[in-house]
Amino acid sequence: MSSRRVLWVSTSTETRGGVATYVRTMQGTPLWDLWHIRHVATHRNGSVASRLTAFIRGTGSFVRELVVRRPSVVHLHTSSHGSFARKSFLAWLSRSLRVPVVIHVHGSAFKEFYADSPPLVRRYIRVTLEAAEAVIALGDKWAGALRQIAPKARIVIVPNAVAPRIAVSQPGPGELVHVLFLGEVEERKGAFLLLDAWSQLADGPVRGAADLVVAGGGAVDKARNRVKELGIADQVRVTGWIAPGEIEPLLSGSHVLVLPSAFEGQPMAVLEAMAHGLCVVATDVGGVSDLVGSCGVLLPVGDLGSLVDALREVISDTERRATLGSCAFRRMRERFDVNLTWRALDNLYEELGR
Repeated sequence: MSSRRVLWVSTSTETRGGVATYVRTMQGTPLWDLWHIRHVATHRNGSVASRLTAFIRGTGSFVRELVVRRPSVVHLHTSSHGSFARKSFLAWLSRSLRVPVVIHVHGSAFKEFYADSPPLVRRYIRVTLEAAEAVIALGDKWAGALRQIAPKARIVIVPNAVAPRIAVSQPGPGELVHVLFLGEVEERKGAFLLLDAWSQLADGPVRGAADLVVAGGGAVDKARNRVKELGIADQVRVTGWIAPGEIEPLLSGSHVLVLPSAFEGQPMAVLEAMAHGLCVVATDVGGVSDLVGSCGVLLPVGDLGSLVDALREVISDTERRATLGSCAFRRMRERFDVNLTWRALDNLYEELGR
């Protein structure tokens, strides 16, 4: 049996969200076979009972892998609250058996989670991070926040990544512009702010020039009712949850991605949009600016007027929209290509798994 073995732990790849998307993306890279990676899920969507069952079963699988297979490295993907509680337990279990641990922090509100925790919990978080052989941050901003939380931790920056795609052709003057929202349909993602913004555009230059697809699970019925109330049903379609296999054609058929979230980490939706050459309009939160840089339109959180103006601009200004889409496409290729990411993890495993 090969000595190059890594054990990944995260939510199920069948769940919704960026972590599951990231794991599925990495499963398609050479890293998976080079290190004979096994994946254990300790969480899945559903009721409290089903989530508890997933954790119990996942922990059992984890212990078997740890004892029988003895991985070179344990790679734990975590966010905040319950996710960190689960992964930290597994981190200490791994350390008790002298297996190197990598803690990969995905949670967009990890800094707030730490700040709002009681003193003893904050100390536990800090000690857990500092005990890991490496803590992965998604970008410079996150690395700075994690260093404030755990000054003695070894922080390594490995951004999220996507596989290269083919850039879409941006429509010219007079052609219909397809705008896409991709994510959970809820207030914190800005879905309802977006609908309000669209209603302000509906009787202006947007009518007949653009349409909007709101794709994702969550408060779907509420969103559909809001669309009817605002009188924009002829321009807006709310799809509900989109299966992973349906996301690619949805992105390929769009021209603008809009994500006016209040909280984000490094959203995979933005990376996927950049990989397709879409023009990105998003709020400047979390690691979004690390992804987009100057290759998109970044907005303050909750600012309806700014969102309306940004949408009006990218829909009506063909050259601006095409320039931003091309810039985002190049930036993704240069910085967030999955072929760069898997090699960074390969180097880290080589160092830790000796």
